[in-house]
Amino acid sequence: MKKSMVILLVTGFVLSMAAVLQASPQKRWDPGTNTCRVFDFDSGWWGTGAQVWRSNCKSCHTRDNDQGAPFLYMESKSPQAWNRVFYERYPQCAEDGEWDSLSMEEILKLNDYLYRFGANTYDPNDANDCG
Repeated sequence: MKKSMVILLVTGFVLSMAAVLQASPQKRWDPGTNTCRVFDFDSGWWGTGAQVWRSNCKSCHTRDNDQGAPFLYMESKSPQAWNRVFYERYPQCAEDGEWDSLSMEEILKLNDYLYRFGANTYDPNDANDCG
């Protein structure tokens, strides 16, 4: 009885985590590399893109920063706008060479993260988002 209850609880936990870990959208077209980037386990809140955001971007793009950088967070732009930022590389920090310290893979992961969690990507009325 106890063993079957533990198995049932573990199964329930795994299934609930699978629903929580999924966010819309599941992939994006990257115009810079002309590839379809499928989001994986590393594309979440804990992944490489989120770590790059926290360690490289967030230090300047905070409220009332002294660098003159605009305040940004992942929902500051729509997914398509985030793609445009990375494809055209028009932000001042990209032009100033701040992005040069990042590898191409880190930039792609950062774009994936911001695209995946950009403005209007969560719809509580969508069955894919509400679990």
